[in-house]
Amino acid sequence: MKKELLIFGAGGALGKVASEVFIKKDYDKIFLFGSKAEVKSKNKQVETVNVNNLSLEANVVDAFKSVTPGKDKIFFLFNTIGGYSGGKNIWETELNDFENMFKLNLMTSFLIAKHFSLLVKNSAAGSILITAALTGINPDAKKAAYGASKAALIHLVKTLALEGKEIRLTANAIAPFVIDTPANRKWMKGNYDGFVKPAEIGELVNGIFNNFNFINGNIIQLADRFSVE
Repeated sequence: MKKELLIFGAGGALGKVASEVFIKKDYDKIFLFGSKAEVKSKNKQVETVNVNNLSLEANVVDAFKSVTPGKDKIFFLFNTIGGYSGGKNIWETELNDFENMFKLNLMTSFLIAKHFSLLVKNSAAGSILITAALTGINPDAKKAAYGASKAALIHLVKTLALEGKEIRLTANAIAPFVIDTPANRKWMKGNYDGFVKPAEIGELVNGIFNNFNFINGNIIQLADRFSVE
């Protein structure tokens, strides 16, 4: 059985490092989707697909045209796309900012999950893992738009996990608190050892995909990281 992997947001801080992890694993084909998917690899099985504004269904449909279904294929998808907006109370939050968080964090994931499900339906099996956030589980002040969009995303994943049984599709999510990226280091000074590393996330997701046929409907919280000397 062939294993093919799709990574959305492959040019981002998480997606780029995670892609480097996955390229070293035993996938027959890897598709890197992103507007800046610049992961370098000599592996001929890696294909870069440029995409823009995945909150529009037509763009998502075009992206999936790069992938061919097959009853001899198992598909995996890691979605790293997301955004953050915060720092304001609810009564200070503009409707446009609220809508943008849902568009970026929920609508894109819904469309990707929808069309990935159709791909898996016409293949042997599949598994999707989406990047949520700890704030979607435990609300924080001044993060209403962000937290609400991630909470809705978590509901989407859990629903897909139930419905996916019909087409041999499993669905899970990770819910990190802080990912160790250059941008997060800029605005969150402190103990960077507590930030979960993108490469660690890549290894974790790969482990879930290796056992995708019985890991389903989980929201894996990634917080309180510590180093062991």
